[in-house]
Amino acid sequence: MRLAVLFVLGGLALAGGGPAAAEDPAAGRQVANMCRTCHGIDGYAQVPIAPHIGGEPKEYIEAQLMAFKTGAREHEIMSVVSASLSAQQISDVAAWYAAHTATATLPDGVSAADAPVACVSCHGVDGISVALNAPNLAGEVNIYIDTQLKAFRSGKRRHAIMSEIAADMTDEEIRAVADWYSRITLEIAAAE
Repeated sequence: MRLAVLFVLGGLALAGGGPAAAEDPAAGRQVANMCRTCHGIDGYAQVPIAPHIGGEPKEYIEAQLMAFKTGAREHEIMSVVSASLSAQQISDVAAWYAAHTATATLPDGVSAADAPVACVSCHGVDGISVALNAPNLAGEVNIYIDTQLKAFRSGKRRHAIMSEIAADMTDEEIRAVADWYSRITLEIAAAE
């Protein structure tokens, strides 16, 4: 029996399906070189259709990359990129981006009391995630947020919490949320 367990675990390790070793942000920086065109080396997106990922929770980045890798989430570019990454590389690049610090500033004259009530318990008033399994939304382009919320609403993208929240949102409510977070100024400080 022990031999069978060792054989299975050894096969998983060789296939890259076992648990990753401790993450290495320096190795993750090397992996991030292939992410830089869209997401930037520091995680500040270079193209409007890509999200900012610097300072995101490591757990969130890992989960999304694994979802793209396994096909649980599909995207014409991210599915291809993540398919080529090992579990260790995913852990490393997630650690690299998570090592950055994201800070957000509400625009002058805007009250935190006006933040979208359904969003703040996970994404924060200022768009900096307060939950390990939720992304930062600060400074994202409103079209990106709008598109993601509509994908949750239609079922194209699924999540236990977001699908339920988005299901009842009107186009106007989605646009209001997208506009709220897009107006926030995001700064990403480099990892040390």
